[in-house]
Amino acid sequence: MKQDGPDHAFEVELRRSGRTLTVPPGRSILHTVRDAGVEVLYSCAEGTCGTCETDIVEDTADHRDSVLTAEERASGETLMICVSRCRGPRLVLDM
Repeated sequence: MKQDGPDHAFEVELRRSGRTLTVPPGRSILHTVRDAGVEVLYSCAEGTCGTCETDIVEDTADHRDSVLTAEERASGETLMICVSRCRGPRLVLDM
């Protein structure tokens, strides 16, 4: 897993479901949303398969996957919720 920034807590808003969850340090968005009962597709949980790719509505991801190209990361359109985090205090996802 590629780590670009610090591993801090942040909020993730799930726009479609209207829920906001706190992702603690050391815990993935994937595990946080699944623990809250949100069904998501995933496979490897290591940032290598792309199954959990999710659209970003607002804010900037800290990409830690090995799937997206530099251009895809720069576009800020998607992230892999199994390993990527948020650069700021809040991330809004299309979930």
